[in-house]
Amino acid sequence: MQSRRDFLQNLGQGVGSIALAGLLANDGSAAEKAVLHHPPKAKRVIQLFMAGAASAIDLFDFKPELVKHHGEMSDFGEPVEAFQNGLGPWLKPIWDFKPYGNCGKLLAEPVAELGKVVDELAFVHNVVGKTGVHSQATLLHATGFQLPGFPGMGSWCSYGLGSLNDNLPTFVVLPDHRGLASNGTKNWDSAFLPAQHSGTVIYPGTETPIADLYPHKNGSYINKTSEAAAQELLAKINGQHATARQTDARLESRIRSYELAAKMQLAAPEALDFSQEPEHILKLYGLDHIPAAFDKEINAREETVHFSRKCLAARRLLERGVRFVQIWSGNDNGFPRRNWDSHEDVQRDHGPLAAGMARGASALIQDLKQRGLLDDTIILWTTEFGRMPSSQGGKGRDHNPYCFTNWLCGGGIRGGVSHGPSDQWGYKPLDRDRPTQVYDIHATILHQLGLDHTRLTVRHNGIDRRLTDVHGHVIRELIAT
Repeated sequence: MQSRRDFLQNLGQGVGSIALAGLLANDGSAAEKAVLHHPPKAKRVIQLFMAGAASAIDLFDFKPELVKHHGEMSDFGEPVEAFQNGLGPWLKPIWDFKPYGNCGKLLAEPVAELGKVVDELAFVHNVVGKTGVHSQATLLHATGFQLPGFPGMGSWCSYGLGSLNDNLPTFVVLPDHRGLASNGTKNWDSAFLPAQHSGTVIYPGTETPIADLYPHKNGSYINKTSEAAAQELLAKINGQHATARQTDARLESRIRSYELAAKMQLAAPEALDFSQEPEHILKLYGLDHIPAAFDKEINAREETVHFSRKCLAARRLLERGVRFVQIWSGNDNGFPRRNWDSHEDVQRDHGPLAAGMARGASALIQDLKQRGLLDDTIILWTTEFGRMPSSQGGKGRDHNPYCFTNWLCGGGIRGGVSHGPSDQWGYKPLDRDRPTQVYDIHATILHQLGLDHTRLTVRHNGIDRRLTDVHGHVIRELIAT
């Protein structure tokens, strides 16, 4: 029988000595020990981000007054600054709502699949933003700030908690298959945190899910021996360079990135291989019959495949030790829109996207629960802002940063509840003096992870920076006792 050390030494030619050194250094344990502020209820996070601004009043936040006054000229009782002057007549919810679960939560037709898990969900209907501009609002949710140059929430979790598996990234990003959302990679950059805490982008189900993981097909001259020799030389040069610059953390981060890339050559392919998943799991996610070709027009079946693929990949990554997975729905490219920014036609855009999201998210929650992973995994559904209760062009809705919905589940979050109602139109919080800020959502998630959001700080440019800036309160009503 080979020892673990002998096995890794024999394997060294395949992954390179730079990765081998990192593996052997952690021979006793793959997990870094996090210094927690209090006992955690969760240790992993999945963030489901609907890029473009999903309409809560058409999906989760039913407003009878909009049905009653449908078609009447809207009157907000105050001057309203709209992004594209979308202040037409009141527009009733696009779909019918029905009650689901023991909690009786009303859900719209496209998200009916979430009815299977609605008793696990905690809805927050009075979230407020600061802007109706996509790029700034997206950054606020992703990083806690409206300007670029700040770490993503996943980066903060990676920095604060460390790794559970040295062979996989701590923070993984699964973008929309059509492209990136507003701000692109700035949404998951580590900024002033060490570079190894940036999100690693993966595209499940594609020919190259991870860029540059293996040599290019034109690099036929590369073999195991030459790769090991190159890695050994690079490690030596980097070591000499680092010795002379011990106060510069950038090189250490780069070395750790190289080490991780080499280790991922072993771990990532297995984590992203769905072939060993049983048929009933593939059926649960709607991946048992994948179309041979996809239509050019957006449709619910294809959105289910694309979103569920990311959800199943997320589950596989989480159970192998990834801390934070960010899943994106919707991109920022082209016209007609292929995201949640439904200025022209809510039914056309939201229908397929919502149905695909609901199927994938519902399956993910059920799958995590049956494996015992939901108890210590938080899922956050979010979007940059909501949409107005008035119509735009008859069938669309304009931006509404004044009130929108998030939902959470798992990781010690109370299920089957709705917190913070919006007003009769879904225009602003019912209690305008007590809205829920994005910072409050972030503070609550960090709290469940065992981290005090006021103490997770990094000194940068003379300021103790944190995810929640100088704001944020833990939403105690959402925490299970």
